[in-house]
Amino acid sequence: MMIRRMIIRLSDISLTLAAAVLVSGLVISLNPAQAGEVSAQQIRDQLKGAKTRSLSGARAAVSPEELATVRRISQTRSLSAGDREQMAAIAAKRPTIDLEINFDYNSAALTPRAEPQLKSLGDALISSDLKDSIVMLAGHTDAKGGDDYNQTLSERRAESVKRYLIDRYSIRPDHLVAVGYGKKQLKDPSDPLGAENRRVQIVNMVEQDEATK
Repeated sequence: MMIRRMIIRLSDISLTLAAAVLVSGLVISLNPAQAGEVSAQQIRDQLKGAKTRSLSGARAAVSPEELATVRRISQTRSLSAGDREQMAAIAAKRPTIDLEINFDYNSAALTPRAEPQLKSLGDALISSDLKDSIVMLAGHTDAKGGDDYNQTLSERRAESVKRYLIDRYSIRPDHLVAVGYGKKQLKDPSDPLGAENRRVQIVNMVEQDEATK
């Protein structure tokens, strides 16, 4: 009987530990930081630190022509397909970071779930390292739906983020370029419907020292 009681007690302890691990796992999975949220410091470091270098070791800066293009497009209300292509070509060599910014299905309205990530983004963009940069907010969708639908939705979502940053952080409108790319630039082409494709890409198009030229 004693041995049987010990076995039962050990079994109870094992079940308790298993339950504790399960609960712990649920807490971790629901933690916003684990679900893709990026801190202001991480955004700041990525946008000011991921700088490409030439063979000589110097930073690959935007050319005068590229600088003029970014400035022109930053003051354009309606971007053409050519404008988007030019921005994509320049963005390919600039510091960038992808953020998960939550929207409801078929909506460009920002949700309360997006607030923490948007706050981190705003705090990063008004930091001393980035406050005078020109930043592109590029909206992307997954592959579900038609080209025209996704293009429009990605543009509206990028504009929503831009408006938030202007209203809440008083960032100059000509320092934020909202661009939509629809489903043309999937982050994971092997999983076209994957959530990682639904993102807002932040690109430091023109850094502070370049913007003053």
